[in-house]
Amino acid sequence: QVQLVESGGGLVQAGGSLRLSCAASGLPFNRYFMYWFRQAPGKERDFVASISWSGARTAYADSVRGRSTISRDNGKNTVYLQMNSLKPEDTAVYFCGADQRGMSISRDDILYWGKGTLVTVSS
Repeated sequence: QVQLVESGGGLVQAGGSLRLSCAASGLPFNRYFMYWFRQAPGKERDFVASISWSGARTAYADSVRGRSTISRDNGKNTVYLQMNSLKPEDTAVYFCGADQRGMSISRDDILYWGKGTLVTVSS
């Protein structure tokens, strides 16, 4: 059974930093592209970042590029999202996803999802 478990969310002041983690089990982690998406209240789930199998390739949404870094540790079956210079508009539930089909597949096509971790940024 595939499980993705996010952690690391919390309440932080604007300008602060957080590192989110997503621990995966039940799948060959080093053969999966990994994704971070986020969903703010009343809004759709939006792409944040993705990373290739080896970690050599990454992609970011414009809204977080330059402030966030996605990385992975295949030995620990874990993907991370380091977020710096956080803004109130970063407040959302952050979800981890896994799929084998590529860096830029549609949100609706991602095979596996975690349950999310809440990030709240106060002004």
